[in-house]
Amino acid sequence: MTTTSPPTAAPTPVADRVGHVETHGIEHVPAGERHGRPSSLFWVWMSANVGYLYFVVGGVLMLLGLSLWEALIITVVGNLWWALVGWLAVSGPAAGAPSVTIMRAMFGIRGNKVFGAGLGVAIGIFYEIINVAFATLAAIALLAHFGVGLPAGGEWAVLLVVGVLSFVIGVYGHATILALAPWFSAALAVVFVVLAAFVLGAADWAYAVEPLPVADHWALIMLGFAIVASSPLSWGTGADYARYLPTDVSKRKVAWYTALGGFLPAVLIGALGVVAGTAIDMTDPQLTIGEIVPAWFTPVFLGMIVLSSITNNVLVAYSTGFYAQALGARISRAAVTVITGVLATAAAGWVLFLSPSFLDALSASLELSVTVFGPLVAIYAIDIVLRRNRYDGRALDDTSPASPFWYRGGVFPAGVVAMVVAVAVAVMSANTTLYVGPISETLGGADLSAIVGPVLGGGLYALLWLNTRPYRDRAKRPDAASADIIEADAAASAHRTEVLA
Repeated sequence: MTTTSPPTAAPTPVADRVGHVETHGIEHVPAGERHGRPSSLFWVWMSANVGYLYFVVGGVLMLLGLSLWEALIITVVGNLWWALVGWLAVSGPAAGAPSVTIMRAMFGIRGNKVFGAGLGVAIGIFYEIINVAFATLAAIALLAHFGVGLPAGGEWAVLLVVGVLSFVIGVYGHATILALAPWFSAALAVVFVVLAAFVLGAADWAYAVEPLPVADHWALIMLGFAIVASSPLSWGTGADYARYLPTDVSKRKVAWYTALGGFLPAVLIGALGVVAGTAIDMTDPQLTIGEIVPAWFTPVFLGMIVLSSITNNVLVAYSTGFYAQALGARISRAAVTVITGVLATAAAGWVLFLSPSFLDALSASLELSVTVFGPLVAIYAIDIVLRRNRYDGRALDDTSPASPFWYRGGVFPAGVVAMVVAVAVAVMSANTTLYVGPISETLGGADLSAIVGPVLGGGLYALLWLNTRPYRDRAKRPDAASADIIEADAAASAHRTEVLA
């Protein structure tokens, strides 16, 4: 009589193991190294978004002069853009590649260095700076709370420690991020639940603001919407964390777990910041929070700021490393993550200790970032629809002039034209503390950038895509390619012939 041993789970590939530096960069992940479940994405996005930034953004809405209920509605509506982030994530399992590699299909090999990788590095470092700055301010306040005085220049030492902690997990990569995400999420969620009890107890539910002329009122509403929308629209990197999932994974689950992981904490914590704005001055909540919480909770709150800023930076730093690699850097993802981290930490020091107003710079930067990333995310989302999410990861790795994504001189005109036009119009529609566009001025100061940019970018791209060869020819369109072509191990030339001949 023979017996059979029960099946054992396949070991996690060496390229993606907890506690080991991930070896994969922007290249295609082979099918044999795919693993995991879509549910893991929820915890990844939850851990990155249970963060202090949303609390600050909720407070900014109140500082604008909006009513309590207007600010709450804007917090929900502005974060509906997370549905688009979830949709972008479905391209990860299809291509087995990060978002910046998939963007070569939209902009071409050379075009992507500007509109995918270039913009991605800029925005990524910007958010890294925000997170390092928040964590450093909170760490300094935490030391002061315990009576630890800093010598001259000691704040720079705190900045350095925060910088190291902010980027070390991103260096280890995908598997380590997935393993730590649930623990970070749980710890931060507990703190925010306790904070919510204190905030709700101190809230002024009869809070009222001075009435404004109708035009000015709507201008503030649209400005608030742009600020809230800037956060989900900055995450054009959903594929980065889904690319290790098997090709046949449920696209619906990938999209839902990604979207909910970002939407739920963004709305709940943002709403908490709004409600807190009825009781305290939200110009500097790190200091004023002590007015509505007991003394023992203040260091807990400050510690939460440090941890949440670091956890958000984990995902930001990880994706920024991919963007930098796609610029043509011939070094590993881990090394690029360290380099961008050093730059971000140095810039955070300038913003914190040398610039005049951190909060004003933050608000203006958030308002302007949506003018760039709104069109980019929309173009990406429409491309997934047009190609029916059929991306050939191996062909996307080919950056030579023989690549099917070389198009015309390395540029895909449809993506580049749509991006340039949409960003230009979005910038002209923006209203920030540093700049007011001519379209916004004409509309009485209304900021429509968070709506105009994505709608115009996605719509124009679809129009140009459908009227550009080879897409007009049904037999040659990517959505006519069969799934076996996408996963075949044929030579790159065979892929070029069948995918984008």
